[in-house]
Amino acid sequence: MPANDRICVGAIAGAFGVQGEVRLKSFCTEPTDIASYGPLYDESGTRRFSVKLTRPIAGGLGARIAGVTTKEAADALKGTQLYADRDRLPKLPDDEFYHADLIGLEVRDTGGAVLGRVRAVQNHGAGDILEVSTPKGEMLIPFTLAAVPTVDLAAGRLIADLPEGLD
Repeated sequence: MPANDRICVGAIAGAFGVQGEVRLKSFCTEPTDIASYGPLYDESGTRRFSVKLTRPIAGGLGARIAGVTTKEAADALKGTQLYADRDRLPKLPDDEFYHADLIGLEVRDTGGAVLGRVRAVQNHGAGDILEVSTPKGEMLIPFTLAAVPTVDLAAGRLIADLPEGLD
């Protein structure tokens, strides 16, 4: 399956306890939904994970992964990002987007001038921020309706109305 047909839905944050349970960080709007999108895969798509949630824990969810029975095996998975097949995920409303769909889009200003391309989408707790590669270096644009009034996935671009000081 092509890489863009999978969406990152979470990551393994390390072992939880000594019986092979893992601490799972879910990127889903409803965190527990991550278990219903399975099987999940690593970024390359070569490793497959069957996930069963066990309990809510500080900083995420406790989970069991089929075949992982020791703390060492759980720790070895720390940092593994988990991907679900796009067709298993819910269809989003017109004004919502999966981060994976935004990466690579051309960014233009309201006058039509090309600013660069979306390199990544960050979220440090205060909302999504687009990291845009420009000829002058990296630019961070808040992903709000005011700053990004138009996203056209079919055309492969978005329009940014840059807040004062970003231009």
